[in-house]
Order: sequence, then C-alpha cells, then structure tokens
Amino acid sequence: MNCRMDDMRRKEVINVKDGSRLGPVCDIEINTADARINAIIIYGRLRLFGLLGREEDIIIQWKDIQIIGDDTILVNYNNFYRYKKRTHRFGGFFSNG
Repeated sequence: MNCRMDDMRRKEVINVKDGSRLGPVCDIEINTADARINAIIIYGRLRLFGLLGREEDIIIQWKDIQIIGDDTILVNYNNFYRYKKRTHRFGGFFSNG
C-alpha cells in the first residue's frame, strides 16, 4: 500500500489502548540519513482559541503504529498529554470543591 502525506493528513489517529481519538496526522518526522519515517506528529489542541497557545504535541513513534487503514491509523500509545491534571489558576475561586 502506498500512501502520500496528503492522504495521511486526512486519517484520524486512534489509540487502541483506550479507543480515544488523538486527532489527525499533522506532520511527520523523517530520518534524512536513511530516508525512513521515525514518527507521526499530532499538533496539540488550541487553548482558548489559540490565545493561550497549544497543548503539547503528540509524537507517536513509527514502531507504535499498529495498522494504517483507509480512514484511520491505529496506534499503541502510552503517553497521555491530554489527560494531564490542570491546577486552577484562580486559587479555587471558580471550582466546585
């Protein structure tokens, strides 16, 4: 199966560990010495419409990719940037507990 970068960008990345949708492929990391793909990169989600920057990017090593299908890429991914517990900035004034 041949796949172009444009085709990769349309595929949704799904973690087989918990079934979560990580997002579409945004970029790839290539080893220029041997012309092999090292990793796929999913850009972090925007925080407050991009005014506060982005969350951490998700970098998935090529060895962690299980299956590349027509519409999805199944990965075995262990690091969860999106599930970090955030501290309250306002000292808990706006929290429920």
